[in-house]
Amino acid sequence: MNPVFNQPVNIQFKNDISLTIKREDLIHPFVSGNKFRKLKYNLPQAKAENKQTLLTFGGAFSNHIAAVAFAGKEQGFKTIGIIRGEELLGKIEENPTLKFAQENGMQFEFVSREEYRLKNEESYIKNLKEKFGDFYLVPEGGTNEMAVKGCEEILTDGDAVFNYVCCAVGTGGTISGLINSALANQKILGFPALKGDFLQDEIRIFAKKDNWNLISDYHFGGYGKINLELIEFINAFFEENKVPLDPIYTGKMVFGVIDLIHKNYFPADSKILLIHTGGLQGIKGMNLRLKQKKLPILKIDV
Repeated sequence: MNPVFNQPVNIQFKNDISLTIKREDLIHPFVSGNKFRKLKYNLPQAKAENKQTLLTFGGAFSNHIAAVAFAGKEQGFKTIGIIRGEELLGKIEENPTLKFAQENGMQFEFVSREEYRLKNEESYIKNLKEKFGDFYLVPEGGTNEMAVKGCEEILTDGDAVFNYVCCAVGTGGTISGLINSALANQKILGFPALKGDFLQDEIRIFAKKDNWNLISDYHFGGYGKINLELIEFINAFFEENKVPLDPIYTGKMVFGVIDLIHKNYFPADSKILLIHTGGLQGIKGMNLRLKQKKLPILKIDV
């Protein structure tokens, strides 16, 4: 399955710069965008290893948690989610993401943020196996070698016309796949959703080329942070272009690309491809938080 969802965005920029969005969010109604790509080869591998259970990690509004729950149920796996934040225990009904995952059969283990940081430690994984039995481990965000292999399939022959390919960056799996599959004349630009420079090292684990840069100026304060400027941008972009953007990843990336165009970052006649990696399921949860903060909501139907 490798659909083409390129969608021109009718925005006129100086110097004949064009934007096109690849609508990976449309690839599947519940396992959208990069989550579909990351699970594509991991689920057959789990079956090849005769695993009955998938175990993974995520936060309160994790796209990954929702995707693993649905895909796992669809493929006949039990699913376990190790969820960051003990305070979420007993609040599943108030959280659209966790409620969806639970409705699709996922069992939760809520842990403190301190314990959650141990997620990559062998001793911690061993303890989880003693508690839950044998399982196939899907890393936080889904990033591993097979996930990168799936993300290498995002770019197709039809994308050869683009000079720049831009994507949001979380755990680094998606951009690694794009880096590996890009043509010699293409530059990959990543827009991290998190603060910090650690992503450079994470990407280099999987990326085989030096055709990329991270642009770290558009995280809006860090992971999950959002302000009035970003809300208004996402709402205006949807109204003008009929393309919904999520506020954690793709919305920040698109904001950044357009801001860089206005700042003359891109040469004249640049053809820019934006990868829409999905994440729209998180909008319901974000709107609940925005209402609590008395901020305008994202006016996007999902």
